[in-house]
Amino acid sequence: MSKALAVSHGEFGRAALYDLDRPITTHAHREGHLIFRIGGEIPRVRVRNEAISCCDGVAAAVSPWAPHSFSIPGGSCLSLVLYIKPMWFLENTGSADFALDFGAAKLHLTDEIKSMVNRLTSLMLVDEGEFCAQQVLIDLTASCYALSWRYSKQNNLLAMRRRFSDFRIRRSQKMMTEYLSDHEGLDRLSSEVGLSRPHFFKLFKKQTGVTPNIYFNTLRSEQAIEELVYTDKSVTEIGHDLGFASQASFTRFFTHNVGIAPTEYKRVAHQ
Repeated sequence: MSKALAVSHGEFGRAALYDLDRPITTHAHREGHLIFRIGGEIPRVRVRNEAISCCDGVAAAVSPWAPHSFSIPGGSCLSLVLYIKPMWFLENTGSADFALDFGAAKLHLTDEIKSMVNRLTSLMLVDEGEFCAQQVLIDLTASCYALSWRYSKQNNLLAMRRRFSDFRIRRSQKMMTEYLSDHEGLDRLSSEVGLSRPHFFKLFKKQTGVTPNIYFNTLRSEQAIEELVYTDKSVTEIGHDLGFASQASFTRFFTHNVGIAPTEYKRVAHQ
């Protein structure tokens, strides 16, 4: 059974040590996402159309809103996963890229980066808190970002294309935040923003890089995590508030999108 060994939330975003033995469906995050294998089986991370085997010395870098999935061929895998807020990254590194778009998804780690990964893992396991890990997080994220562009064939200016979207898509994104407890509301969005359903879905994916369903599920996952960490609500209450008919259906959704059960996430986060 997948479990969390440590979870840390802060201004930077969140960091977690997961022992995973099950796949995670295609999903996305609004943060920059880094996945490091610490031990166990070698997981495969698919970022858009690229499959990455996170063996020794290889990590996955996922830009905000890039669709990705996670699978393990057998057994379990201990992974350090980071979800870095783009504005925190900008404020602490001076990077000109406020979107935290990585140049490449596959990272061949340097010895220096490996050392930082081990250091951060140790800090999380001994619970020294965000303050002690702050500089390690800054250095690790900045190093991985620079590494991703070192051998990239892309032009980082091309990432600008995803930062400006059609006003109808921006409106639909705002409306989705009002529909978190009503999945059926997605079917009304196209007409409410003045588009046919096929045109809306096509334009939404072209502008954001993900389908409306993945975007909506990301918002629901984020809201669930916020409430698991920062409120005293039960898992059943949180699931009900997000429109799930039962705790079981909410648990399935959360596990498929986050990797572990909401009760497990709540336990470790509150610990």
